[in-house]
Amino acid sequence: MKILGIIPSRYQSSRFPGKPLVDIAGKSMIQRVYEQAKKSALLTDVVVATDDQRIFHHVLSFGGKATMTSTDHANGTLRCGEVISKETGYDVVINIQGDEPLVKPEQIDAVLDLFNRPEVEIGTVVKRLHNVADIENENRIKVVLDHAGNALYFSRSAIPFVQGKHLTHWPESISYFKHIGIYAWRTETLKKLLLLPATELEKAESLEQLRWLFYGYKIATVETHIETPNVDTPEDVTAVIRALNENL
Repeated sequence: MKILGIIPSRYQSSRFPGKPLVDIAGKSMIQRVYEQAKKSALLTDVVVATDDQRIFHHVLSFGGKATMTSTDHANGTLRCGEVISKETGYDVVINIQGDEPLVKPEQIDAVLDLFNRPEVEIGTVVKRLHNVADIENENRIKVVLDHAGNALYFSRSAIPFVQGKHLTHWPESISYFKHIGIYAWRTETLKKLLLLPATELEKAESLEQLRWLFYGYKIATVETHIETPNVDTPEDVTAVIRALNENL
């Protein structure tokens, strides 16, 4: 099975312009993501998909592989779609977040292991939630699973609701999971997903995966106990450097 790892990376960001090139203890963020992805035992190849010449040339400068993509893509899935329209021969493609410089290769491999099951078309990662503040936080995407570990629904709301108990006791009553945004797809499945029209659910929650569920696709999940800091703002760089130092 040939698997392509794609790292979508754009220069413009409302909260942190140019963040792929920010220095993190001597290396750019995009270089750190790329090097972590290359440690995966299952990826056949890794490519940075960018809409900016500065990122493109920087990736080439450290020996990485990069491809230019449109500036019009609203999300990483669309950028991955453009890449697979040009890169052929891959059975599975995985979207590796470009703002997680400490991404663990074992997390990538855990998602890709799902595709040893022939029925799996889409795979992603979940992590248990125990903190009520996280369960309430609309920026922590909650996911409810079925008996086989497939996603039933994703929401910014606190789901599932526990009848008859105060919110502080919900984590004691039922398992809560949050979504970690690594997606993998069979290549032919991704091509089909890109043709689906948008849905009201997806627009309401601002979660693109709800479109796939709405049209009947199953999203298989794998649970992780690993969580690494991502970079959304300049202040987040400090947390990443601290985590780097702790792992030395």
